[in-house]
Amino acid sequence: MISLRSLARTALGGALAFAGTTHLTVAREEFQAQVPPWFPADPDAVVVVSGWVEIALGLALLAAPRRHRWVVGWVVAAFFVAIFPGNVSQLVTRTDGFGLDSDAARAVRLLFQPLLVVWALWSTGAWGEWRARRRGTTTARPRDAVSDHR
Repeated sequence: MISLRSLARTALGGALAFAGTTHLTVAREEFQAQVPPWFPADPDAVVVVSGWVEIALGLALLAAPRRHRWVVGWVVAAFFVAIFPGNVSQLVTRTDGFGLDSDAARAVRLLFQPLLVVWALWSTGAWGEWRARRRGTTTARPRDAVSDHR
């Protein structure tokens, strides 16, 4: 039986890989709405690069060896923090995208970004591992029911 944490990590990895793919294909223009006008790069280039980054992060969540998952969790959480200004910009500039066509909808969306950060940290065990390493120990986590020999 697969653990809830592993299921959550797998779901987040799949969602990131899917979102990254849509950056490069069907939702490319929609994602450009999230690039702040003050950001010093071509919006399409930002969308393409962030799409590839999301695909890589999604695949890392799916395939990273158990001993490295906590690091991947921190990197994914940092990515969610890094893209947050784009979501704020979409609200401030009142730019429509992804069906977010009101200030209320754009504001509610902002509330979900911290949840994504927590999801990345919890599903990979990143927070517990970081705390254990600060104390000079490692966490004693039971192995997932799905074999992982990496």
